[in-house]
Amino acid sequence: MIIKPRFESEELKVLRYLYRRLELSAKDENHYLNLEKGTAGELQFDRMLENLPDDWIHLNDLLLENNNTMFQIDAVLISSNTIYIFEVKNYEGDYYIENERWYSLTSKAEIKSPLLQLQRSETLLRGILKELGFNIPIKPNLVFVNPGFQLYQAPKNLSAIFPAQLNRFIEKLKDTPAATKARNMRFAEQLISRCLKENPYLRIPEYTYEQLEKGIPCLSCSSFLAPFRQGTLICKECGSKEELESAVLRSVDEFRTLFPERKVTSNDIYEWCSIISSTKVIQRILSRNYEIRGHGKYSFYVSKQDQN
Repeated sequence: MIIKPRFESEELKVLRYLYRRLELSAKDENHYLNLEKGTAGELQFDRMLENLPDDWIHLNDLLLENNNTMFQIDAVLISSNTIYIFEVKNYEGDYYIENERWYSLTSKAEIKSPLLQLQRSETLLRGILKELGFNIPIKPNLVFVNPGFQLYQAPKNLSAIFPAQLNRFIEKLKDTPAATKARNMRFAEQLISRCLKENPYLRIPEYTYEQLEKGIPCLSCSSFLAPFRQGTLICKECGSKEELESAVLRSVDEFRTLFPERKVTSNDIYEWCSIISSTKVIQRILSRNYEIRGHGKYSFYVSKQDQN
């Protein structure tokens, strides 16, 4: 059972929106693309774990702290007598290990060892276990999900699961006793309560409203949409079509994520979308989906979930 689902980070959402509307530096663009690829790999692994019996305890994306050191675990599985932790990598291409260091075979450049990341997480999690009074063995695993990945000179005892081994690994887990005990559930709940709400080390470039290109990006290819016929928008690049209301609501979510300090007004969303025929169209859409506050030119809209 999944008791902590995975959600896209605010950092990824902001960078994705900025990538469509702002020319990022090479460093920021590379960071964004790595986040997208990493998240895709984690979601791919999540889908594979969905095949496990319901009596497994499954936690995703834990951001924890121990001894004033922050660490992140991509996925945790708890069986009757073992805690499995996973560092998921969506690497693509050829790599090799030499003298315990990891390198790209193509560029010969050294990369950050994912094994050291995993060992660090294991050590810090063990400290939390001891602090909480639990004595459960931890089994760490590096998981490589991309079929285009190849690692050379890997030691036989490397705690890694390669793409061709993933299905066999999942089948083996299914045969492992995984009865949910009250002790294990209690530990899982305490672990969740220890999770940090926000990552203080987000890498988001500075930006202003004026810098960003206005319009409504296509869901399929991120090119900007154009009016097609009443109530429908079309992407001139890939031909995708979207209903006007859906596209405007997506744009409102984007606006709120990028500028949480700004109020949502019909004039601002009209300018943000840029291709809508009039502010009255925007007002009708906002009124159907948001709660209006204030009157006249001072009116603005808030999420119905936040109205109290």
